[in-house]
Amino acid sequence: ACETGNREAVLKICVIGLGYVGLPLAVVLSRHYLVIGYDVDGGRLAELRQGHDHTNEVSSSDLDPCAVEFSDDPGVLAGQDVYIVTVPTPVNEASEPDLSALRAACQTVGNVMAKGAVVVFESTVYPGVTEEVCGTELATASGLVCGRDFFLGYSPERVNPGDREHRVDEITKIVAGQTPEVTAKLEEIYGNVTRGGVFAARNIKTAEAAKVIENAQRDINIAFINEVAQIFQNLGLSVQDVLDVAMTKWNFLPFKPGLVGGHCIGVDPFYLAHCAKEAGHNPEIILAGRRINDGMGRFIAKRINSVLRQEDKEDKDSKDKTARILVFGLTFKENVPDLRNSKVIDVIRHLRDLGHDVTVHDPLADATEAKKLYGVDLCAEEDISKMRGDGAYDCVVGAVAHDLYGNFTTESFARMVASGGLVADIKGLWRHINLPEGVRRWNL
Repeated sequence: ACETGNREAVLKICVIGLGYVGLPLAVVLSRHYLVIGYDVDGGRLAELRQGHDHTNEVSSSDLDPCAVEFSDDPGVLAGQDVYIVTVPTPVNEASEPDLSALRAACQTVGNVMAKGAVVVFESTVYPGVTEEVCGTELATASGLVCGRDFFLGYSPERVNPGDREHRVDEITKIVAGQTPEVTAKLEEIYGNVTRGGVFAARNIKTAEAAKVIENAQRDINIAFINEVAQIFQNLGLSVQDVLDVAMTKWNFLPFKPGLVGGHCIGVDPFYLAHCAKEAGHNPEIILAGRRINDGMGRFIAKRINSVLRQEDKEDKDSKDKTARILVFGLTFKENVPDLRNSKVIDVIRHLRDLGHDVTVHDPLADATEAKKLYGVDLCAEEDISKMRGDGAYDCVVGAVAHDLYGNFTTESFARMVASGGLVADIKGLWRHINLPEGVRRWNL
């Protein structure tokens, strides 16, 4: 429950953007401060007022009693002491930074903020954006002078969707202010809401740089594992088996192969690459990692197709046969409903391009959103035990390691997979399950 007793009522905070980052932050801040949660999505506000968060980052038991005032009226933002901006920073079709949502948020805040306001950005950007882009946008909209009439801060988000351990009130928060006084204020604000402590960066650009390399580092490490996975496939080895052995060494890093999507790891390296080019440096490793990871969907689909069409080498028409394929999972990672920038769609589209009939199942995903984003009609049956039986599919693909898919048994595959069919396990989810006689296995 929210501790609405001795809140620091003199400090009024507005969180701009109530997605998977902004909402949890607004909720924990409301235990100490007067908080307005602002979003332009009326549907999102309606569900939050009803005590429901479709991202599953905040439970109804935490959301219901909290003292956040939800609004899409820019007028209520006037007179706030601190504005915290948590809007998305995606890339466009050319993989260049798209700062349109960030600029729009600055316009909204700039139109209403008063002298003395502090505007803090949590959105991932490249070094310089907070001061050079956002500061300019805020000054233009407000008519105020940045660094004199209003001040900037940066505290990069570190939320990991679906992670119940590293929540916003448990992690170390980086803070940086335009002045030492602003930094101290941010240390106090964030220090009140997290048990993980606060680390003050030397300056805003340093904090921006730290954030943008965090996910780029993960992307590069996963790209290495994905590349060796491709090598081992050519050698007839499963990278999962190789990793089991390698990870017995104390300092081997536990990265896993797979599809790298989402709105962080699959995006942030492009912000760093853009910044590097602007600074006159050609980013080789960063973009090489992106190329490898962005190509994994096609690689996996071609491997599955190859295994499927090798079932009868004497059949001259086998290379043209259409397989009935059931793909389990569409969201960008396990146990979350978020479909944005999911790379599973790459596997699905390439399998279809190769001539296969593909059905997709994911009860965590919203069917309307899946259709809108990807043109995919999700299988409506949420109860897997009631799905088509009698060996309805020539191949089932484990694309996302949702917990519910980990409950499959030998009997599950006997019911779903035709004799001579294939279980294609991208995530290593079913490696230790004995498959029915006659059913083949492919692991990444």
